[in-house]
Amino acid sequence: MNKLVQCVPNFSEGRDQKKIDKIVEPFRNKDKVKLLDYSFDVDHNRLVVTVVGAPQAVKEAVIEAIGVSVKEIDMNRHRGQHKRMGAVDVVPFIPIKNVTMEEADALAKEVAKEVSDKYNLPVFLYEKSASAKHRENLAAVRKGEFEGMAEKMKEDEWKPDFGADKPHPTAGSVAVGARMPLVAYNVNLNTPNLKIAEAIGKKVRHVGGGLRFCKAMGVELKERNITQVSMNLTDFTRTSIYQAHEMVRMEAQRYGVSIIGAEVIGLLPMQALTDVAEYYLGLEGFSINQVLETNLLE
Repeated sequence: MNKLVQCVPNFSEGRDQKKIDKIVEPFRNKDKVKLLDYSFDVDHNRLVVTVVGAPQAVKEAVIEAIGVSVKEIDMNRHRGQHKRMGAVDVVPFIPIKNVTMEEADALAKEVAKEVSDKYNLPVFLYEKSASAKHRENLAAVRKGEFEGMAEKMKEDEWKPDFGADKPHPTAGSVAVGARMPLVAYNVNLNTPNLKIAEAIGKKVRHVGGGLRFCKAMGVELKERNITQVSMNLTDFTRTSIYQAHEMVRMEAQRYGVSIIGAEVIGLLPMQALTDVAEYYLGLEGFSINQVLETNLLE
């Protein structure tokens, strides 16, 4: 029985092509590991890699890539629009085929312990792997970011699950855990006013009274002279892309701002897109089984 797990590590480097190539290299040409996608952004200064494969093979490749990021990235010099707390900021494991959430959780904890021991990197467990309720939400774990993490770790409730009670001097700390598939969806606005994007993000995200499975923040895209509402949909089956898109549109109207584009970061399940098509086209009785590629894969 073939087992497949997905991993989507996020690295704090989106500008130096040589460093990006070095970080991605451990995922190339590896037996039982397939590099599905990697994308990076200058404004966010972030690299998102998507790999899938046999659990142990993926584990080894991820640990190797983390080692490269620890060596290549100095967080003291890192600046970007995306919140971050380390050279490798977050490492989620997602069960795909013949893998339970419990198995993904066990794999995440193995990786957490090994990178802590091998690279002297403090690790927080989050989402399904969290050691306490207040550590489940990545935003709560990351709060304070790289610059504030040393002070945060002095608090008893924020001691790392693995490693020393202080950040790595150049690589910071990392969150590792098992979770459901996540959709990273960003909506671009025709305004350079960051305060407007931040206000919309606060209304859309769950903690601000918005969509239950949505995390959102405002981001400035300086090179394009626009702003963006950057979102993570943590359960697309209950908070869909079209719901997030329409809520951003609705909130933007109060500021006289329009949506001028959107983007998906990394990969997403086909069902997430067919849900959008069904909504906007008003399809009646539509099923993902009507998608040609779905039948070819069976």
